[in-house]
Amino acid sequence: MTHSMARDLAFAQDSLEKASRGERLNTAEIVSLYHLPLTDVATVAHALRLERCEANTVTFLIDRNINYTNICNVGCNFCAFYRTERQKDAYTLDYQQISHKIRELEAVGGTRILMQGGVNPKLPLEYYTELLRHIKNHHPSIRIEAFSPEEILGFEKFFDKSADEILDLLIEAGLDGLPGAGGEILEDDVREKAAPARIRTFDWFRILDLAQRKGLYTIATMVIGFGESLEQRAHHFELIREQQDKALERGERGFAGFAMWTLQTENTRLAGKAPGATAYEYLQNLAISRIALDNIRNIQASWPAQGFKVAQAALFYGANDLGSTMLEENVVSAAGKHDRHRATVRELVRLIDDAGYTPAQRNSWFEVIRYPNVAEALAVVAGTA
Repeated sequence: MTHSMARDLAFAQDSLEKASRGERLNTAEIVSLYHLPLTDVATVAHALRLERCEANTVTFLIDRNINYTNICNVGCNFCAFYRTERQKDAYTLDYQQISHKIRELEAVGGTRILMQGGVNPKLPLEYYTELLRHIKNHHPSIRIEAFSPEEILGFEKFFDKSADEILDLLIEAGLDGLPGAGGEILEDDVREKAAPARIRTFDWFRILDLAQRKGLYTIATMVIGFGESLEQRAHHFELIREQQDKALERGERGFAGFAMWTLQTENTRLAGKAPGATAYEYLQNLAISRIALDNIRNIQASWPAQGFKVAQAALFYGANDLGSTMLEENVVSAAGKHDRHRATVRELVRLIDDAGYTPAQRNSWFEVIRYPNVAEALAVVAGTA
């Protein structure tokens, strides 16, 4: 080992020790963690997870993704979901179709819809405000977390109103929160290559900052595998952390949690052009996210993109949440390689129980609302009930 290699290793080990004490790491220190054995990083990440969260509990959410339209004028290279308005399979759902989907969610005890669509220039503002009112009137127990920062940016252009004005109108109509979609890697040179028309970093934070100031639910996200550098991954964490600091200093709730997954490129224009990321990289980045994001309590594992087993393993790499049942999911599944893009409560309960944790159903803010009967759920899975 050369002198410089020994020095770098010592720096990385010092950084990990610093993190184990709960101290904040800078960009160089975060980057150094990528060069350590994953087992060492995972050990610290798991210990921090046990300190910061309910140690024996892993949470999950019962929800449904509803994509109200697939017509989009952004045309991201990594998206297999969007259509132009002239394509035969382009659609926009009417309110009754959306209500039907929500009734199916209510029937299984769901509490939230995550409603997003393409950036559709043909829909008037009233489509969105009346849709929110319709849902609140007919499904009052369902939280509505809808319209990503990309969509809000589109609304600014289409309706000649500021995001501030638009969010006020949507909140008055019934909006409860904004999804964190569109984060990917918050580095504009990466974003430019993957999707030239995609929302830029400044606007993503601008819109989510406004949402947090208005008390809306938000979540931070990340997608790895675009060919980004380790420094860019680390900087993404720093930017998320800085935004959380701002929100918390203002007395707001900020990001409820953090979710990350790997780039899915099958059926997209990036197929064969972007390197993607392995399960090893996913678990490594997840563990580092737990260390770097010292002001975000909840870290979510992504089974829809990674599969059940990798997501279960993530519960020992810093994650304290297994995401949601996703009664419906169309965007990741359109570009993904995994066959499963929905799960039953029983399946999530079994994954959590098999990992040695207590399963708990949560709400959007990661607050426990009930503890399922594990024995009953497992008996049904085993065919003995």
